[in-house]
Amino acid sequence: MRPEPVRFIGRSAAIRAVEEEAERAARSGAKILITGETGVGKEVVARFVHRRSARAAAPLVTVNCAGLPDTLLESELFGHVRGSFTGAYRDKPGLLEMAPNGTVFLDEVGEMSPRMQVVLLRFLESGEIQRVGADRAHTRVDVRLLTATNRDLQAQIASGAFREDLYFRLNVIQLMIPPLRERADDIPSLVEFFLHAHGHAQQVTPLEVSAEAMAVLVAYRWPGNIRELKNIVERLVVGAHGPLIELDDLPSEVSRRGAPHLVTSTGVKTGDEQPSPLSAARELASLMIDDGESFWSAVHPQFMSRDLTRGELRKVVQVGLERANGSYRLLVPLFNMPATDYKRFLSFLRTHDCHLPFQRFRLAPAASRPLVARAG
Repeated sequence: MRPEPVRFIGRSAAIRAVEEEAERAARSGAKILITGETGVGKEVVARFVHRRSARAAAPLVTVNCAGLPDTLLESELFGHVRGSFTGAYRDKPGLLEMAPNGTVFLDEVGEMSPRMQVVLLRFLESGEIQRVGADRAHTRVDVRLLTATNRDLQAQIASGAFREDLYFRLNVIQLMIPPLRERADDIPSLVEFFLHAHGHAQQVTPLEVSAEAMAVLVAYRWPGNIRELKNIVERLVVGAHGPLIELDDLPSEVSRRGAPHLVTSTGVKTGDEQPSPLSAARELASLMIDDGESFWSAVHPQFMSRDLTRGELRKVVQVGLERANGSYRLLVPLFNMPATDYKRFLSFLRTHDCHLPFQRFRLAPAASRPLVARAG
């Protein structure tokens, strides 16, 4: 049975450029590093590359490096011999052996431990498979390696969390997938696609979206990118009261932040106002502290795309440090990052000259500090 074709949905110049780059990369046979925020569709790009490559008739194997501990990840990739660990009752080939002449896609490669990075580097240098528990290489395999990450690997290299030699091995060709907020022209096409897909799955009458509701969907920032859009469209399909999705049908988190140019009682369009750096920092801090967004999805992409200035980033850090009583360790969970991101976060701030001295934020007990900074 012939697999379904993989295609990019959207008409924006950004997504068309990604498609063209992926087409060229597919023909090359070189290793590819796919980068972008969580939910932008990195696995779709990997499948697109595989289907357009000379290896399309061979298997595509996908492994999520973040979902498995070291021992299981190594066993999953390279296999194991009987008795190598508890539960290893027989020899088992790894996924690399099961994809001869095919493609292996390692998602979230930035989450690999230092030890697994060494193991992967050794394989890339030799092509040899050594199963867990074996004392010598078992065989050699010919596979093409695609990897993906939502991490800033350069920052991880600077902090010592990722090997520079492995980075250069993986990053022969880099495909950068822009976040959905940078290609808003694609949103109507994606909404239509998911409406059809979920409508077919739920066996409901095809739905349409009103012009007002679509304007809000296009204006929304989509911190979870295409994955978030897909989930919200499914929610709309399941809860639809009629054939037309109206503004009132949208989830509150979308309608609250996506409504463009809301008119106030004074007749001023709030969408046209230019917020001060401090008010922008308060809004971003609220996204993280109140609404549970991560620093890496709410702040980092805006700064890297230059939508957020260095001064505004310092204000965001200031707001957080006032709440955390000057503790960067407390600031990490406050901004919804895992504790393991502490060094990465500090490295990012220092790299961009946004690491503020903590002493001046410890002048008062934490309990007395406000959620957001006062002017001045």
